[in-house]
Amino acid sequence: MEKIVIPSTNDKNLIYKDLTPQIEALVGGEEDLIANLSNTVAALKQAFNFFWVGFYLVKDGELVLGPFQGPVACTRIKYGRGVCGTAWARRETIIVPDVEQFPGHIACSSFSKSEIVVPLMSSTTIIGVLDIDSDRLAAFDETDKLWLERIVKLL
Repeated sequence: MEKIVIPSTNDKNLIYKDLTPQIEALVGGEEDLIANLSNTVAALKQAFNFFWVGFYLVKDGELVLGPFQGPVACTRIKYGRGVCGTAWARRETIIVPDVEQFPGHIACSSFSKSEIVVPLMSSTTIIGVLDIDSDRLAAFDETDKLWLERIVKLL
């Protein structure tokens, strides 16, 4: 069995510090949103080996599954429902150390233990969310929030 290495806060900072300019270079000059979201997801998955990483995009008043990497996922999420819908409604990043403790959590996979969701903005409108799940409890912290918010702003 492969041993899972959990990055320390300092290690995470270094990974994000190296990764962010790479993502900036990938998306710089490319106008297609789906292409940019896809490359961002791939870069995050490769750098951190997250259990699930992807985007949900706002379409017709709900979040619809966009580019992602990981196991199959929920296709549609209503406004204010689950962690993604709540982040959309609150217009803020949400860190959930234990998804079982989040009221109304939508269990797309029983292997998901913790989650972070970052709103994706276009001007002042939320056009989607970046959703990252871990198969470990309390995998996300303020370091992830800081860097992921920076990365999402590049898009």
